[in-house]
Amino acid sequence: MSGPSKTQRLGVLAAIMLTAGNMIGSGLYFLPATLGAYGSITILSWAIASGGALLLALVFGLLGVLRPTGDGVVDYAGKDLHPALGHVSWFAYWVNCWIGTTAIAVAVVGYAAYFIPALAAPGPALMAVLAAIWLFTLANLVGPRLVAQIGGATLLLGLAPILLAIGVGVFAFDPHLFQASWNVSGKPDPAAMSLAVTPVFWAFLGLESANVAARVIENPQRNLPIVAVGGVLLAAVVYMSASVAIMGLLPAKALAASTAPFADAIAHIAGPLAAGLVAFCALAKASGSLGGNFLLTAESGRAGAQAGYLPRITTDAPDAPRRTRDILFTGGLMSLASWASLSPTLGKQFSLLINMSVMLSLVFYLLCALSLCRAAKDQGTARARMATLAVGLGGAGFTLWVMATADPSLRLPTVVAVGVSLGLWAVGRGNFGQG
Repeated sequence: MSGPSKTQRLGVLAAIMLTAGNMIGSGLYFLPATLGAYGSITILSWAIASGGALLLALVFGLLGVLRPTGDGVVDYAGKDLHPALGHVSWFAYWVNCWIGTTAIAVAVVGYAAYFIPALAAPGPALMAVLAAIWLFTLANLVGPRLVAQIGGATLLLGLAPILLAIGVGVFAFDPHLFQASWNVSGKPDPAAMSLAVTPVFWAFLGLESANVAARVIENPQRNLPIVAVGGVLLAAVVYMSASVAIMGLLPAKALAASTAPFADAIAHIAGPLAAGLVAFCALAKASGSLGGNFLLTAESGRAGAQAGYLPRITTDAPDAPRRTRDILFTGGLMSLASWASLSPTLGKQFSLLINMSVMLSLVFYLLCALSLCRAAKDQGTARARMATLAVGLGGAGFTLWVMATADPSLRLPTVVAVGVSLGLWAVGRGNFGQG
């Protein structure tokens, strides 16, 4: 199989930057509002989530080495465990995509509300979220080139709010404020810390992207685990720095009530002009991310329908010049998610969506970790087999711990999603499109 030439392949550093860049995006902009409900104790949650993300990155790095010909990251469970679990893996990944993309739409409206405060009320917020969803539905109908142009135009704006918060935090950090906001949840420290791991882990979704880019990485057999772990490590440093900085600039309760936490934190120190610039950068980058994630969600649905996981009525013919049905189907699902998750505040709606998105992602990560346990037998030495098995079991253990300590209200929807997936697999058995 031919691939990119050696001069076109990514070295380790470039690949690490690409992997980290796929994680460091719009999801972080609204996250401090969710974490404000817990307090600055969430720095410990960041440490736990970072450790787990590094372990899972190693899981995917080793899977990429042992299963280099897999048909995408959602195919590992189907080949190493069972076709039914392959369906669950794909289904969890796909539903996570459109729920998580809806959360990005909520973040877009949250930063738009900085300029138009009326959008923060539940009714106008829902209308604005639906408008954002269908605006980018239209953009995707126009074509992927327009979506890519929007994403590219907003790419460099993405880091500005985060880097500015870190920079301001270095000089204006208030340790007394950080200490006073340590735990505002009303729960014991261990409970608050573990509950916050679920929303924190939202920022690490996409840690498997090094596997997606394996074909363009130099010597992936050696470098893929390094790239996967290095990308997560770089993202973790940025995340923890930004989290500490913003928790030392605004009280936790103020962050929890904010629709634009980075902008409000900067306004507290540098004034409204700088805050407006930060809000604009976050709004622009979140909008660009919304378009790109919408496209990826539609593509994952298309792939599922082509594989027989969804009725063919939801997708276009393989040779269709435009992906009209896939895009409209995705827009409809996201609209349903935005309506079903409507909450008194944008912050609570965002929190609900990302928590559910993370729980579904953990199902996918759990199955991939178990796939690595099965793949460990293909290592060349007993020592390598034992080490690989240990990584797989560690990754599986972390995902199970997060699911067990998450908000109990998230467990039933997760079980229902798995049950629906198994039901679809049992009914369809890959025959949705036949007949």
